[in-house]
Amino acid sequence: MSKTTRATQLLSQAGVAFTVHAYDYDPNAERVGLQAAEALGEAPHRVLKTLMAEVDGKPVCVVVPSDREVSMKKLASAFHGKSANMMKPADAERLTGYHVGGISPFGQKKTVPTAIEEAALGEPLVYINGGQRGLQVRLDPKAALKALKAVAAPLIA
Repeated sequence: MSKTTRATQLLSQAGVAFTVHAYDYDPNAERVGLQAAEALGEAPHRVLKTLMAEVDGKPVCVVVPSDREVSMKKLASAFHGKSANMMKPADAERLTGYHVGGISPFGQKKTVPTAIEEAALGEPLVYINGGQRGLQVRLDPKAALKALKAVAAPLIA
């Protein structure tokens, strides 16, 4: 497994301090984020999952704790939209250049507006997908917010 991805390159170029953590990815896991948290021995609320969605038909990236679900109403509100829905996996892969299970908010092929669950900013360090299945980066969530030029908002149901 390569520990250098578009995600880690973007973080390095942005001067963001992070560490890389590999784990055994289980393609049959019911919930990939929870499987990652268990494999890393971390609390699920500190392992954030990256989801691709659409608000009023426009693509957005959403980063929330792996043990929580996104509220579509709150997601739409975060981007000043009327409605939100999850993006189809094939569309998410085409847009980001990453495979489902390895989608990172960092280094996507096409930059889209990103929102991070505001509660995650209270953690000193979080894990976010590093751009490959079985690869997480650990970093300060505030540094992630800045690197992504993301908005912090209440997003969970």
